Amino acid sequence: MSIKNLSRSLVLLTVLVTMVFMVGCGKEKKDKIKIGVAISSFDDQFLINMVDAMKAYAAESYGEEVDVTFVDAKDDAAKQLAQVENFVTQGVDGVVVVAVDTDATQPMTDLCVKEGIKIAYINRMPQNLPEGAYYAGSQEINAGEMQGEFVSEALNGEGNVVVLMGMLGHNAQRKRTEGAKNIFAKYPGIKVIKEQTGEWQRAKAMQIMENWIASGDKIDAVVSNNDEMAIGALAAIEASGLLGKITVVGVDATPDALSSMDKGKLNATVFQDGAGQAKGGLDAVVKSIKGEAVEQYNWIPFKLVTKENYKDFM
Repeated sequence: MSIKNLSRSLVLLTVLVTMVFMVGCGKEKKDKIKIGVAISSFDDQFLINMVDAMKAYAAESYGEEVDVTFVDAKDDAAKQLAQVENFVTQGVDGVVVVAVDTDATQPMTDLCVKEGIKIAYINRMPQNLPEGAYYAGSQEINAGEMQGEFVSEALNGEGNVVVLMGMLGHNAQRKRTEGAKNIFAKYPGIKVIKEQTGEWQRAKAMQIMENWIASGDKIDAVVSNNDEMAIGALAAIEASGLLGKITVVGVDATPDALSSMDKGKLNATVFQDGAGQAKGGLDAVVKSIKGEAVEQYNWIPFKLVTKENYKDFM
């Protein structure tokens, strides 16, 4: 073969290799599953732990096969809808949502179902979940029932209880409160004398508890829809010299809550497996995209955490 012909062959070979490489890269990019995750707020420690768990699980279980993008709705339902709309415009294959307001999820659900995009809600369950939409979470009423049973036993069936509720309209706020009240209804000596939303926030719950204490009403127990508000209530209780005189229970078993229990402050909490919910939601979306069979509801059980077993959760 002449040098001229050899040179032409090498050029042709280089072009072919380049074309194959480009096609291969294009295919890899096209086949990569893109997931958009809309979190209600990055200010909530439990949700941040959930985000971290999902990131770790995605990397461990799916590697380069799945690309996950997280956004913070800052507790704004309109902003969250816009974020999901943006995900759809960007051409994601699936969406995972921790809803700001479970009564405002229908537009997000309808959009994703219409566009053939798989959607999974985690932690906070919408009222309506059509075919093609999934949920991974816990039976919220059970958490409230566990709190109610613990407090009823701690008070020997008699006392005044106040309830710190999460953001109004959330399924967790409604069901956890309902569950606790269902138990208290069995005890004529237990009265719920005050209830107010602390919107899941520690600082707001502290302010509410300060006002309740200042009212002069006797308070024997605080039932909080989450640990953040329970810790806020404890700060007000401790500042008023009432630590140890008021039973306080929360939900989530966050690291801060477990630390508070270790210091003898928080009386009990209910373990909510946020990592399990995060994994369940991501799996539901990815597997359904791949055409695999997926249960529409993935229930993750709650567990009561007390001074006897809290170290098992630390």
